[in-house]
Amino acid sequence: MQQKQFEVIIIGGSYSGLSAAMSLGRSLRQVLVIDSGLPCNRQTPHSHNFITQDGEKPQVISAKAKIQVDFYDTIQFYNGLAVSAIKTEKGFEVKTESGKVFTARKILFATGVKDLLPEIKGIADCWGISILHCPYCHGYEVKKEKTAIIANGEMGFEYAKLISNWTKDLRLITNGKSTLTSEQTQILKKHQIEIIEDEIDSVEHENGNVREIIFKNQSKVSVKAIYFRPPFEQHCKLPEVLGCELTEQGLLKVDAMQKTTIPGIFASGDNFIQARSVAMAVSSGSFAGASINRELIDEDFS
Repeated sequence: MQQKQFEVIIIGGSYSGLSAAMSLGRSLRQVLVIDSGLPCNRQTPHSHNFITQDGEKPQVISAKAKIQVDFYDTIQFYNGLAVSAIKTEKGFEVKTESGKVFTARKILFATGVKDLLPEIKGIADCWGISILHCPYCHGYEVKKEKTAIIANGEMGFEYAKLISNWTKDLRLITNGKSTLTSEQTQILKKHQIEIIEDEIDSVEHENGNVREIIFKNQSKVSVKAIYFRPPFEQHCKLPEVLGCELTEQGLLKVDAMQKTTIPGIFASGDNFIQARSVAMAVSSGSFAGASINRELIDEDFS
């Protein structure tokens, strides 16, 4: 790749990053997309609730998107991991794991988040297949099935209310003593949602398809699907290294134009959106591209 000054470097080349690249490439901006090839949904067999692509494999969607984005000669790709970034007089300098150094006026982080799965046997194998985080993405496929939710307290209560729209055969597993209020407990019982306080030992499955939840007291419950929202962290630490602030939830703090708290740095996709889906990622990427282009125009006219 020819070394040159780019106008925008996009770190992260999945749905959001590719969408932003297309927006910027069509705006005649010189763009570099740096991607390490590890999307968070790589284990998910099918993507849903994304019009024109409903039911398609995530890898097929991203591969088709990359072919379309690669059509624009204003966009270049670099397959690798960005390991450092610094602010310069002209913008930013990004260094990759292989030692390559690239510069640009603006940076867009489309790097997503990393789910911190518990050390419970079977959960990682089922994650994104039959252990799900979003009913809007996958709830239709397991509608009316025997389903469990792993959560507690306020989150568990609200999650149970939400999932009950897709199935009434529902139990809330608090994985230890319940922290639900007495009022919340009564409401869930009124709606025939069982509350199980036993601690989970493992999840039995077949090729990622959950069969049973085994508890430490040797009891078990058969289910076809589990909903779970694990804690997460930023997949890429570079925004924080550069000084970008995080919200209380651990997401990148942005304004209405998806600018982070550091001038010249923007964000798109799961790293700042609580509602995680392919459609949301694509939308935020397209908007970020337009927002960055507008800022470049304003600077050139100042």
